[in-house]
Amino acid sequence: MKLVSVIAMTGLMALATAGAAEAQNQTFGRVVQGQPAPLQNAMTQSQARKACSQEMRGARESKASINQKMKNCVGQKMQGN
Repeated sequence: MKLVSVIAMTGLMALATAGAAEAQNQTFGRVVQGQPAPLQNAMTQSQARKACSQEMRGARESKASINQKMKNCVGQKMQGN
């Protein structure tokens, strides 16, 4: 009887661990897919880069100046500003 209960308990623990791991994988998948972070409308780095490059399209400035502005813009968008 003890052996059966130990096996049943082990099975339940394995299922509980697998469920938690699946939820963690789903969350990780959302983060990796580039979905915007839910806090303060922050963006992922790739989303911020795309948005900033669209804003800077057509700017007539030096490449160094544009790179500096892009760095600042990406940093702000990733923080949600």
